[in-house]
Amino acid sequence: METKTYSVSGMTCAHCVGSVSAEVGQIPGVTDVQVDLATGAVTVTSERPVDDGAVRAAVGEAGYELVG
Repeated sequence: METKTYSVSGMTCAHCVGSVSAEVGQIPGVTDVQVDLATGAVTVTSERPVDDGAVRAAVGEAGYELVG
């Protein structure tokens, strides 16, 4: 198992959390997505390392942006 935490900007409500979770959760190999709305932290658990570009694209598809 691999776990990595990303920072996402622009999330303000539960709908934002749901959108990001749904998009990132569709990345092949991802087994869990936890979003902390207060901090903007998105923790992704996967069977193997996930490409940061895939996470960036999924977050962008949800309408938000990775920070850093």
